[in-house]
Amino acid sequence: MAFSPAHFFQNAWPLNARATVSRAWLSPPVVSRTLPASRRLSSLFVISAQYNSHCLYGNFASSTARSPVSSKVENGGENTEDHPIDTVDDNEIADEPLKLLERDFSGSPYVPVYVMLPLSIINMNCELVDSDDLLHQLRTLKSINVDGVMVDCWWGIVEAHTPQVYNWSGYKRLFQIVRDMQLKLQVVMSFHECGGNVGDDVHIPLPEWVREIGRSNPDIFFTDKEGRRNTECLSWGIDKERVLKGRTAVEIYFDYMRSFRVEFDEFFANGIISEIEIGLGPCGELRYPSYPANHGWQYPGIGEFQCYDQYLLRSLTKAAEARGHLFWAKGPDNAGHYNSRPHETGFFCDGGEYDSYYGRFFLNWYSKVLVDHGDRVLALANLAFEGICIAVKLSGIHWWYKTASHAAELTAGFYNPCNRDGYAPIAEMLQKHGAALNFTCVELRTLDQEEGFPEALADPEGLVWQVLNSAWDVSIPVASENALPSYDREGYNKILENAKPLNDPDGRHLSAFTYLRLTPVLMETHNFTEFERFVKRMHEPERS
Repeated sequence: MAFSPAHFFQNAWPLNARATVSRAWLSPPVVSRTLPASRRLSSLFVISAQYNSHCLYGNFASSTARSPVSSKVENGGENTEDHPIDTVDDNEIADEPLKLLERDFSGSPYVPVYVMLPLSIINMNCELVDSDDLLHQLRTLKSINVDGVMVDCWWGIVEAHTPQVYNWSGYKRLFQIVRDMQLKLQVVMSFHECGGNVGDDVHIPLPEWVREIGRSNPDIFFTDKEGRRNTECLSWGIDKERVLKGRTAVEIYFDYMRSFRVEFDEFFANGIISEIEIGLGPCGELRYPSYPANHGWQYPGIGEFQCYDQYLLRSLTKAAEARGHLFWAKGPDNAGHYNSRPHETGFFCDGGEYDSYYGRFFLNWYSKVLVDHGDRVLALANLAFEGICIAVKLSGIHWWYKTASHAAELTAGFYNPCNRDGYAPIAEMLQKHGAALNFTCVELRTLDQEEGFPEALADPEGLVWQVLNSAWDVSIPVASENALPSYDREGYNKILENAKPLNDPDGRHLSAFTYLRLTPVLMETHNFTEFERFVKRMHEPERS
């Protein structure tokens, strides 16, 4: 396993014990009071700075010639060496940037940085919106050596009205501008609806002809136990069912990808398109739509299982028959609702039914449907994009990670309780198809989650470390993106820690990072200056 100072205490504990061991050791050992949120010191930075000052001296460099602490002491202030934070007055913290020792990334690997383009860059008529403003923004990104941009190619726009009639016109103009700016492109095959999730500022539904089919056969959509349909994407139960005007769902995905490959051949030939990300579920992520805001879900609810359309129930029945227990052909009846907590349910509570014979059968089937869907679609993606890098995005479901059941992960299809690695089967499936893993939430800090939502028992850092190592263990590339907008240095430093693990004996690092997202807020002077600094550190050249 790779070693990081942000996680150096973890080597004392086996991964499968993480839910039963107190995480008190993640708290900062030297901070005696809470700083203002804008200047709060990451506990993990304190830990890693202390550790490295003892045995890794030389890997960190001061961001200034003299630290604020040493200046205070030299000027006659009280020497509080054991508690340096307490020597700084709150007013000074509010008025001046907190200048701390930071890791020196010179000599570290070059990690490409991409920026997601706005969701509204292409309108519903497949026309490029405000090309002059886009050109100005791309020039600005190019000026700080951003490697490229990411753009969603929406199924609901391109094949909007008639099956197998594709309109790529707006995307072709967009790609030409990106090529002229000598930037690279990451392109997402977006087979999901846009709207209703965090950060969505436009509404792009599935194609009209698909929604028309759904009105007469709503079982083409994921369904919860109350019978509510989720129209974000198609149910994986129809992957091989000819219910879409004579085609199966995977045939539709393949035809769309093949059309894109032919239409944009010149951009593949000259290397402008560097990667294709294959949308495999809601928000383009490989997961069930288990926590939809439009059904009333609120953080940190555990979500609900989404297997009650007729096609997935038929699959569950076949699995129960094959096991010899037909009475298991049902979803759990004690798994709570979208906003339940694990301890409030009979299924997810400690010692709950999730770990019973039936519970293990159901969760194995539920997670296998997810892996099989990815397997089928990626096999066809490799046919459509032969020789091109393909990637899959996983969501970082970090809430309830410190509990035994990991309820929110289970309802999303990640069978990852404390006694099982639920991400290894996914990584092995991706390795089979030569696909990269794109993981979210690398900017989040566990300490912040504990302060903001202590009841959620979240651990984004532990989750990131588990998922990255599951992928690295099977030698597949790992890229990442931030889950929420990030403009502060603390967030960028957390990304850097994950992108370039310190002293990893195998030299493992992220293959790329994609920033969410290009907005007017990012382009504000202070925010853009911090972003430029971050890009430079991601690009730190290796020493010759």
